[in-house]
Amino acid sequence: MAEVTLTIDGQTVTAPEGEKLLWAAEKAGIYIPHLCAHPDREPPFGGCRLCYVEVDGWSKPVTSCTEPVAEGMVVSTRSERVDRLVRSGFELLMSVHDLDCKVCPAKRDCGLRLVSRKTKVKLRSGTLPKLDRGLPIDESHPDIGMNPNRCILCGLCVWVCDEQVGAGVLSFAQRGLDTRLTTFDSEPLGAHDCPTDCMRCVDICPTGALYRKAPPTP
Repeated sequence: MAEVTLTIDGQTVTAPEGEKLLWAAEKAGIYIPHLCAHPDREPPFGGCRLCYVEVDGWSKPVTSCTEPVAEGMVVSTRSERVDRLVRSGFELLMSVHDLDCKVCPAKRDCGLRLVSRKTKVKLRSGTLPKLDRGLPIDESHPDIGMNPNRCILCGLCVWVCDEQVGAGVLSFAQRGLDTRLTTFDSEPLGAHDCPTDCMRCVDICPTGALYRKAPPTP
C-alpha cells in the first residue's frame, strides 16, 4: 500500500494511503480525544464528536476518525474552533452521564477522565444542566453488570457484540434523549446466553457502563 506524508501539529507523519487521520496521529504519539472510535470499526461511527481537527486550507474542522490522510495535508489538533467544538461535545456528554467516579469500576481506566485530563475540560463544568435519567441498573447476568446511566452511546459494545463476537445481544432502544443501552429485545441481560468468558463488551466500554461483577462472597 502506498504511503503519504503529512504534517500534524508541526510533526512530519507518514501513514498508509486511506488511513484515517485519528489513527495516523495516534501511531505518531499525537493525542486526539475520542471515545467511540476503533481502528477496526468501519465505517467509523462518528458519534462522540470529540476528535475534531483543522486542516490548512479547509473551511471548517473535520472529525479525524472519518477523514483519510492525504499527501501534503497540514493538520492542527488544537485551535480556537477545535477546542470550542471539543469542549461543547464533552460538556454535552457529561450533562447526561452519571458521574460516580468513587464507585465506578472504570475509574482507573476511564475514557472520560482521560479526555478531561488531556483537554483540560472539567468533568462537570456546570455550563449545561445535569439530566438525571434514573435508568434501572441491570445486574441479572452472573458476571456482567449494566448501568445505562453511565453510557455515552458510543456504540462500541453493540459493535463488538454484534460484528466481532456475533452474539447480537446488545442494542440501543428509543431515540433522542431517551436513547439507552439495552439488549436487542429489551429483556434483562441475564436472559441471554453470552459466549462463555467473553467479556468483550466490558473490555471495550470506556465509561464503566458495562462492568465485571464482583464474585460472590463465600
